[in-house]
Amino acid sequence: MVSKNQIKLITSLQHKKYRNEHQLFLAEGVKVIQELLLSNFVLDHLFVTEAIFQNVSDSQKTSIKEQDMNRITALNTPSSCLAIFKMPKETKIETKGLIVALDDIRDPGNLGTIIRLCDWFGVKQLLCSPETVDVYNPKVIQATMGSITRVKISYVDVNEFILQSPLPVFGTFMDGKNVYEEKLPAEGILVLGNEANGISAAVEKSIKNRIAIPRFGDRQQTESLNVATATAIFLSEFRRNSSGK
Repeated sequence: MVSKNQIKLITSLQHKKYRNEHQLFLAEGVKVIQELLLSNFVLDHLFVTEAIFQNVSDSQKTSIKEQDMNRITALNTPSSCLAIFKMPKETKIETKGLIVALDDIRDPGNLGTIIRLCDWFGVKQLLCSPETVDVYNPKVIQATMGSITRVKISYVDVNEFILQSPLPVFGTFMDGKNVYEEKLPAEGILVLGNEANGISAAVEKSIKNRIAIPRFGDRQQTESLNVATATAIFLSEFRRNSSGK
């Protein structure tokens, strides 16, 4: 049975203010929770409606009814499990390899998908501006499908970071050079901007290399690509270039 205090805590963790206050976040679904349990993330408590996760001790697991899960879930269609995990402490950023930097990404689904893409393309470090949606938003956690366990995410002043970094910086712009014709390095910083406004003016001033995905449609009328879709294309090109093929 889930107590009133537990319900109060769980529902509060759907808000960034209380996640930061308690240093806890929510995860739902067997796949996501299993990935987190197998990682360095520390479980606080697990709620299940079925006999699953037998490896979790009874002291950290509570069996509840489906109607109780309906009360605490953040999903439209409740899963059979919901877990509370402790937020890990941020560690030092490694300025090597290929790094993705996000300047004011607001949509949780986009951030979660970008984290999955970083995982797929072997990008170990993801930087987010303070304005970017909280990585511990339940919708972001859900969209990562567990990839959050393999990508290091840090919130920083993106402009300050790229000014101090020795790595080459590549910004994504509509008027940039054709990414398919550019020689891209194995190490560097790829900057992507806000869904509606792109990279901010302050960050743009610090970027020397402007790249773009060309439009191939006959009428050239498509306004822009979804930022997560664009991330996939850009990362694919960076990896294709660095593979030597």
